[in-house]
Amino acid sequence: MIEKKITVEDLAKKFSLKVLAGENHLQNIITQPRVHRPGLEFVGYFEFFPTERVQILGEKEVVYLHTLTEEERKFRIGNIVRYHPPCFIATAPEEGLTYLKEYCLKEGIPLLMTKKQEQTSEFIIKVDGYMVKQLAPEMTVHGVCMNVFGIGILIRGNSGVGKSETAHTLIGRGHRLVADDVVVLKKLSSQTLLGTHDEKTREFLALRSIGLLNVVRMYGRKAFQDETRIALDINLTKWQKDALNNELEQEPEFVDYMGIKIPSLEIQLQPGRDVAGLIEAASNNWYLRQQGYSAAEEFYSRLESEFSDSDPNK
Repeated sequence: MIEKKITVEDLAKKFSLKVLAGENHLQNIITQPRVHRPGLEFVGYFEFFPTERVQILGEKEVVYLHTLTEEERKFRIGNIVRYHPPCFIATAPEEGLTYLKEYCLKEGIPLLMTKKQEQTSEFIIKVDGYMVKQLAPEMTVHGVCMNVFGIGILIRGNSGVGKSETAHTLIGRGHRLVADDVVVLKKLSSQTLLGTHDEKTREFLALRSIGLLNVVRMYGRKAFQDETRIALDINLTKWQKDALNNELEQEPEFVDYMGIKIPSLEIQLQPGRDVAGLIEAASNNWYLRQQGYSAAEEFYSRLESEFSDSDPNK
């Protein structure tokens, strides 16, 4: 698992932020994925102050500081800058930030501002979304990632087993490639695993005997998407006679990726077997289970009903 980090400069470039102070400290490291609005801290409550987060100053905070006397304002700002957060980002007009600049210059804290005035809450949503993905712990696995019926599927198996060929068949049926060969998995939360590509292989699918294909050039934009939430893990294996389980309902199995358990199943390969169709069936079956439906339970219910109707002692 790889721990990620970004710099204040990365954030400034991503959101086209104007640097008001602290230009020499744009390499400050950001390690926490969510921002913070220092409202309670400005009134003196620091019990739960997340000092490692980016601090957002909206119109509410700036207007409050303007209501204070100069001496009180210096005291309130001084209480916060001494904790040395990675940076401050203001969404309020620059005219009201003059007094903040001197403190940020003195303490070596970048002070940034959005180039166009926008709602602080909307800006926070965008920044949080970006940083959650950028700072998410990640790992790479050998396989193929597809979006099938809107469901993220990780297809694994030994080299040469037919993962990419199966992906090509799924693309032909209208599903979308996310990554081939190298799949990057990002842990966005304790329950959310995101699958994406490593940029180098973006839109590419490698087929033995054919070569490298650009699926967007060949099949259009609908054949590819950048990322998908992983819901199902499928392991393609070689055919083993008498090894298939014919139970009406399989016992759930899981595979663990960075502490997140993903439902997993095995599909054995044999010439003439419609593997792509089985993956489609597995995807739809997973979706129905999420809705609380089980085909096996309905089948057993029908049997019980039939036996009950035919019971002579009823």
